[in-house]
Parts: sequence; C-alpha cells; structure tokens
Amino acid sequence: MCGIAGWVDYDCDLNGARPIVQAMTDTMALRGPDAQGIWIDRHAALGHRRLAVIDLEGGVQPMCAAEDNRAIACLTYSGEVYNFVELRDALRKRGHAFRTKSDTEVVLHAYLEWGDACAEHFVGMFAFAIWDVREQQLVLIRDRFGVKPLFYQPFGHGVLFGSEPKAILAHPDVRARVGLDGLRQVLTAGRLPGCAIYDGMHEVKPGYVVRVSRGGITERRYWKLEAREHTDSLVVTIETVRAHLDRIVQQQTVSDVPLCSLLSGGLDSSAITALADRVMRRRAHSPVRSYSVDFPDRGMAFVPDPLRGTSDTPFVHEFVKEVHTHHTEVVLEPEQLGDSGVRRAVVDALDANWNVGSDLYPSLYLLFDALRKHSTVALSGEAADEVFGGYQWFHLPEAINAPQLPWLRDFPGLGHVLSKDLVEALRLPEYQADMYAQLTAATPSLPGENSTEKRMRELCFLALTSWLPVLLDRKDRMSMAVGLEVRVPFCDHELAQYVFNTPWSMKTFDGREKSLLRAACDDVLPEAILKRTKSPYPATQDPGYERLLQRQMAARLANPSPMMQQTFDLNALRGISGNPVGKVSISNDRIDLDQALVLIDWLERYDVERV
Repeated sequence: MCGIAGWVDYDCDLNGARPIVQAMTDTMALRGPDAQGIWIDRHAALGHRRLAVIDLEGGVQPMCAAEDNRAIACLTYSGEVYNFVELRDALRKRGHAFRTKSDTEVVLHAYLEWGDACAEHFVGMFAFAIWDVREQQLVLIRDRFGVKPLFYQPFGHGVLFGSEPKAILAHPDVRARVGLDGLRQVLTAGRLPGCAIYDGMHEVKPGYVVRVSRGGITERRYWKLEAREHTDSLVVTIETVRAHLDRIVQQQTVSDVPLCSLLSGGLDSSAITALADRVMRRRAHSPVRSYSVDFPDRGMAFVPDPLRGTSDTPFVHEFVKEVHTHHTEVVLEPEQLGDSGVRRAVVDALDANWNVGSDLYPSLYLLFDALRKHSTVALSGEAADEVFGGYQWFHLPEAINAPQLPWLRDFPGLGHVLSKDLVEALRLPEYQADMYAQLTAATPSLPGENSTEKRMRELCFLALTSWLPVLLDRKDRMSMAVGLEVRVPFCDHELAQYVFNTPWSMKTFDGREKSLLRAACDDVLPEAILKRTKSPYPATQDPGYERLLQRQMAARLANPSPMMQQTFDLNALRGISGNPVGKVSISNDRIDLDQALVLIDWLERYDVERV
C-alpha cells in the first residue's frame, strides 16, 4: 500500500517544479514510510511514497516501461492486485517480459496490453496514475468499490492529483476552500460518488477511469453493480458464497510482510479470521495473529445501548479459546481517546472532521498504531453488513419504509448546535433528500420484481454506494496514518455482485440478519458467535471520556475564535457541555461535543476559506 501524488500541465515544463512535486509527495509519507520517488517528463510529474508489501526489493516506484531505451509509460500505484500472479502468466504468454515479482509491474504491463481496460482484469483494491508518454495523456483508475482513495483537481492546463486532498493542498497556489456543498458533505453521514469536500476538487469515482489530455478531462465507467436473475438454489448459493470466501482469503493472505486479522467477536471479523487461520496454518504452519480492542471497565458491567446489545470481549475470548489464534487485546483509556495529539493526527489523516460516531476514529487509529508494531497488513470484516444485509435498519419496518437514507436515524448530525444563519444556508434536509433521490434512481432492478425485493435491493444499493464509502474511507485513513495496509475481503467484486442478486428472502432465510454468511461459515465458528446478533464497532462507556470532552469544549467557549462564532450556536454548545454525565455514557451530548470539537479544529487548523 502506498501514497501517490502528481501534476500534469500541458503549458508548463515541470522539470523546474520538482520542489513543489516533492512537497506534494511528502504529504504522503505516512502512507508510504519505506521509500519515495519522483519522475518528471516535461508535462507530467509523478510522485510516490511506498509501503513495501509485495516484492520488497523489486517494486520501486514510479515504475517506467521502455522501448528502445525510452520511457513509453510511467506508473505511480497504490493498492494490491490479488490476481497478479495469474495476470503475469497471461501477459507472459502475450510476449511481456518481467524484471520483478511485484504486482506493480503487472499493473504497468497490463496497461500496455489492454490500455485503460486493464482495470477490468484486476481483482483487488487500487488507485493509480499512468502517464502515457506515447499519447501524452494521464490515466487515473480507481477500484470498483473505492477501497483506495484518489482525488484530482483541474489546475492550469491539466490537473493535480493525490491519494488524499492534502497532496493537492500542498501546491502553493491551491487554497483550502469549502463551499456550502462541501460543508453539507462534512455534516452528512453518507457519500455521493465523485464529490469531494474542497471546492474544485473531485474524487475519481469507484469503478471509473479518468483521462486527462490536451483536449480536457473525460471519464469512463468500467464496472457497476448490475441486477441479474438469481437461479441458484439455497444450498448452491451457500456453497457458492463459501467458495468465494475461500478464494478471497487465499488471495488476500499473500504478503511478504507480517499479516494479522482484526477480531471483534462478531460474525464478520470472526469468519475472516477463522478462514485466514486455516490458510496460515496450511501455508506457514502457524496460527494467524488476531487483534481486538477493549476499554477498562472500572468495575462497571457493560450496559446495552441502542446500537450495541452485547460487549465484544466475551465473544472474542470464546473465539480465541476455540480457534487458538495468536491473540492480542488492545485496551484503550479515555485519556488516550481524548488526547489532543491523537485527535489532531486523526483530523490530519482525514483532511477533515469526522461525522460518524464519537470515539470511533481515535479508537481505530490507536488500535492500528498498536498492531502496526507487529504487522504491516491486516484483514478486516468491513463491508459484510452492506453485502449481506446486517444492519438493524435492514430489518425495521419504520426504516425500510422511510424515504430517506436509513442510517441517518442513527447519525442525525450537528444541525441543532450550528449557527442559525449556517443552518438556513445549508438546508441539510433538502440536500439529504436529494442525495437519497439520486441514489435510489440509480439502483438497478429486474423486470417483474415484487415490491419487497425491489425495496430491499434499493436499500442494499444505498448501503454499498453511499454508506460503505464512509466506512472504507475511515478504515483507509486511520490505517494508512500509521503505515498499515488493511485489506477488506468482503469488498471482492465477484462476491458482492453475486450476493447483491440473491433474493432478500434468501439473505434472511433463517429469520435473521446475514443468513447466507452465517450458513457459509458455520463449520469454522463457535456456536456463541453464530448466535450473536449484530453489534457495531465498540465505543467506550467510561463517563470520564465525556467529562474530558466537556473540559475541552469549556476551554474553547472561554475564548471562542471568529470561526467558531461564525459556525456554531455558542449557547447551544454551552448547554450540552454543562449537562450532567451519567454513570455509563454514550450520550447524544457526548457525540455532539466530539463532533463539534473536531469540526472547529479542522476548520481552524486547515485555515478553511468558506465560499
């Protein structure tokens, strides 16, 4: 995994711009701590920071292909193509010769063979840029679900691009400007494909190719979820899901550096960890390393909340007892979660605030930082809920029937503590309704589908295309901020496409959530985990965390900055920061305090210009 950056301008000789390109590339240092490189060819400059995972000696970038000792194409690449060995064999049969064992070189030669259609041959997570010297054009390509990020901004007679906005913002002539649409994105839990927070900036959409030439910028979609008739029986469907999972885990446990698995004691992470353990025992004759997160209980028993009915810890212990992974439990104190340095690192990693949950982002960051001391690659159970239908709102009639993004019931946002003028200008309900309308209109459907199946397909599509990107971005930014590569097996496009088309009645055939996944993995999991209901990523219940946030907000309110006064209703903030804290606290006040603090920190530290 790596970080990429670059600049193309048809009116400039970029050989004299190396210091600027170096500054852009340097912003990606945490994503790629192992090596760095810059390649410039008059109108194109490519930068790369490397996290070495495959072929540690051979995968140096930017990587060029040459004919007659002259470069014909140059690649800067982030990600993993899991089927690179099979592709390398196919390309050799077509006459290609390889100097390394890296997937990077396979990606480059695949482009030489198939042009931008190379993306259709890749199985994996990736975001890369190729400067085609012959055509004098830049090609930007992103994986099908957008697991790896890639941003670009038209600039001069060309573009700037990078794995994160900070690479583009490092150019001295680019300002951190945010308009109302950008703020609406900041304050809404959900995504519209292609949109970026900063004015003038865009994301390469998942499953898209963007071409930059002298004639301008064009984009082409190379993959999308499609509605197809599902004719397999239930037994065959379960067998097919398991076959996909076995293939995926076999592919995604290939690494030349230490690998581990994230374990929450839930169905998703437990299934991946158990399957990975089987592979590692066969391949390396040792158990897989597993990691979980927990919080000190201070002598207080876990208290169920609206999202979490059970504590993870007993289920993690049950799993480890039965499967015998090499397990480490990372225990996080409230002081760590509220530490100003940690929170600043999280905001820097995001190039923005966080708008989902309370301590989830710093918790993930600290968990990843702990396991990075022993591993460079981690497997995650992310995306199973979106693929298999695991969330509560998939199963609640009031959520199913509501014409809105269903997860907004759990993440209502900060509207009630913003300034009156800003609330009126943002018109968040209208923006969110428009998001919902655009996404539902894009949902594929089958002729003759009954209303229930059509609606549930719609909700699955919303989850995969608007909610999942929020979680993938969180996972990517928090992991890459410590130089850790996190792989997400459930984002395999063949698995996702197959399950997307299984009828909802089949996805819930046993009357529970994620029935297909449970049935496909029932031979590798403890009974307790098979019976456990969905529980999201854990949050600390220690009231000390909320009291810490209250103190931080009180310090802010004692001397509010002009930006803070412009953004918030200060009386509303005083109200929530002065409310009493319960013995066990994951309150709405706590979530509001957390998100308000990081919002103002981002706006001030990035010197955001409101437009």
